[in-house]
Amino acid sequence: MSLRTPLYDQHVAAGGRMVDFAGWEMPVQYTGILEEHRIVREECGVFDISHMGEFFVRGPAASVWLDGLLTNRVAKLAPGEAHYTLLLNEHGGVIDDLILYRIGEAEFLLVVNAAKIAEDAGWMQSRLGEGVEFENRSDDFAALAVQGPKAAAVFEKFAGQPLPAERNRVIELPGAMGRVFAVTTGYTGEEGFELVFPAAGATTVWDSLLSAGAKPCGLGARDTLRLEMCYPLNGSDLSPDRTPLEAGLGFFVDLEKENFVGRDALLKQKSTGPALRLVALRVEEKSPPIRSHYAVLSDGEKVAETSSGALSPSLGCGIALAYLPFALAKAGTALEIEVRGRRYRAGVVKKPFYQTKS
Repeated sequence: MSLRTPLYDQHVAAGGRMVDFAGWEMPVQYTGILEEHRIVREECGVFDISHMGEFFVRGPAASVWLDGLLTNRVAKLAPGEAHYTLLLNEHGGVIDDLILYRIGEAEFLLVVNAAKIAEDAGWMQSRLGEGVEFENRSDDFAALAVQGPKAAAVFEKFAGQPLPAERNRVIELPGAMGRVFAVTTGYTGEEGFELVFPAAGATTVWDSLLSAGAKPCGLGARDTLRLEMCYPLNGSDLSPDRTPLEAGLGFFVDLEKENFVGRDALLKQKSTGPALRLVALRVEEKSPPIRSHYAVLSDGEKVAETSSGALSPSLGCGIALAYLPFALAKAGTALEIEVRGRRYRAGVVKKPFYQTKS
């Protein structure tokens, strides 16, 4: 039986079409994926992301401990700052990609993917050291993502104060609800913010955001928005069998750190060069929507499968991500994607597919 977020009834009342996602019953759309995609690109949409996990880490050794598990250098974060980072296995494969927020001098908030909550928690707790306190508070917190050019105005109406102008910032909002974090991160490429707050206040926060001008959006639009930006999806574009170097995420890996889980494997791969590379593919003729696991061909021979795919609402064409042999990963390489037994011309293009105005 699928789990439900505290906002299930609100989604149904708003006309949300509910589907199973990572074991959760979530809205895939309300008015339609194309319209909700447009809302985020031009106005302001709100997504329920309460299915994601929230871990709190604190203690005098918290920063050093996290540095041994995550790919970015944690010590570079000042209180009130955040960054995207990765949790790896010993082979350098991606267990999860997540956002780390430094919410105090010795306190951190990690927001992890819904399907990885139990695995991430188990992995981290099994490596817990002295001077570190770890709490999995995923059941106690809800979260909402508010995205679009009008998100700052929505935030000011909601919070009574301006939204921080810089990306990757976290502030704690005052109030009787408990600890409420507002963070300038997102998964669409647009301006916006995310709220992490006690689950008991979910209905109140949702209604307040709608009153302030945000419009409900579902997972369908969230997927097309992130894919236009070439943001990888864990479980599709990222997996324990693929490294950050293969995924083009080397920017988020500090190999100069003395040690973190997976570093040795990444150093070895960097010295030889990754054999595969996650690239962006654009279909050059009209085609049915591209999905994952569609064959990618070069000179008639299958060389890969798509890991993600969609019809881009902004560009009006098929787009996809795929791990290609390094020799074929250069922008301009001509390929084909097989859809329902027919081959369509496609080519490798520079990331991202879509340039936001923000």
